[in-house]
Amino acid sequence: MSDDVTVVRDEIEAYADGTVARVRVLAVPKSTKFPEEVKYSFHYGVAGGENPYIRLDNHHGVHELHLGSRTYEGDFPGLQTLYRAWRAALPFEKRTDW
Repeated sequence: MSDDVTVVRDEIEAYADGTVARVRVLAVPKSTKFPEEVKYSFHYGVAGGENPYIRLDNHHGVHELHLGSRTYEGDFPGLQTLYRAWRAALPFEKRTDW
């Protein structure tokens, strides 16, 4: 990771049922790819699985919602809004961890 990238949050929780939840937020230099100066991923799915149950990210510079094998592009309403949407999609008993 370069010196101009800062880890803002990086947390992972592994569950007994084989799923994992991860929140990762990086502060990155402003660019055409990351005009909001943030790179993020809110992930929940089977550990090592190919397709997440739900993931919100902008790894490629495009804001995406991943539901299983389907991917949808969207707008960026802000990190807090995305985090709340992701957390609301978690199974009820796992929401308290976040």
